[in-house]
Amino acid sequence: MKTFLLQIFTWWNGQTLGTRFFTWRKGQFVGEDEFGNKYYRTRDNARRWVIYNGVAEPSMVPAGWNGWMHHRVDTPPTEDNYQPKSWQQPHQPNLTGTARAYRPHGSILTPESRPQVSGDYDAWSPEG
Repeated sequence: MKTFLLQIFTWWNGQTLGTRFFTWRKGQFVGEDEFGNKYYRTRDNARRWVIYNGVAEPSMVPAGWNGWMHHRVDTPPTEDNYQPKSWQQPHQPNLTGTARAYRPHGSILTPESRPQVSGDYDAWSPEG
């Protein structure tokens, strides 16, 4: 019952009810990646989509599937025996908005205080 309610009220967690219905009617299963994401296409190969395993995180689409999803290649990695290039990095999760997000020196969110610099603003006061 919880999964059904999530499909009705959330779009970021797996698939919605509308996506499930469209996939059932028009979708042709193409393959699954190492993260558990499932890839589909229409029978005429005009539309391609992914149903994420869990939270919708587009950075979790591997390079081979990304090329297929954006119509850069015609054959999916499952049919082509795709091997990533040496320069392609493995997946790193998007940490924006989390405690592990990148915060450069001087950011107000870093625990250390920003060092004083020569171009810092000094407020005017009538006494000085």
